[in-house]
Amino acid sequence: MSTKLESLEACLRAALGEHVQSLTVDHGEITVVVRSEHYASVARTLRDHADLRFEQLIDLCGVDYSTYGEGSWDGLRYAAVSHLLSVSKNWRVRLCVFAPDDDQPVVASVTGIWSSANWYEREAFDLLGIVFEGHDDLRRILTDYGFIGHPFRKDFPVSGYVEMRYDPEQKRVIYQPVTIEPREIVPRVIREEGYGGLE
Repeated sequence: MSTKLESLEACLRAALGEHVQSLTVDHGEITVVVRSEHYASVARTLRDHADLRFEQLIDLCGVDYSTYGEGSWDGLRYAAVSHLLSVSKNWRVRLCVFAPDDDQPVVASVTGIWSSANWYEREAFDLLGIVFEGHDDLRRILTDYGFIGHPFRKDFPVSGYVEMRYDPEQKRVIYQPVTIEPREIVPRVIREEGYGGLE
């Protein structure tokens, strides 16, 4: 008798066929990686196939793999990772798609398949710069509209590029280059002579 995880793996392989780039089972979870050109059709199959019925997208996030494995990663840089839930079948799957171009990461939007993807895709666009083609309202959701760059990219500076402050002379908020001076954050231990009975 097969386990539930083995049954799900068999159903996924049968339903998705050659569209599966890789399927891994680790820590009791299944991750399916697909190519970007098959992403939307695979997502629709995962939702509509009678043996799968993943009715809910419960999370979608962007990932920057540029420093993954302490820099040993040699694959594509940006991925959109979705977590799907089938209430009727009581199982979950992780769906991963890599953007084929690291300079301009673009993948298809799945908002037409799961409406809950709307704000998740906006967040991935805002923080990582992944463009979801077909999304009808792709604009920043967490950072300011005038924000420059994408702060979750691994090469984004910790201090940012610009800072915002209120200027009392101009009576408005202004943007200016970051004025934070880099500093060394190494704790210094200063002890009095004879501390703890040691000479």
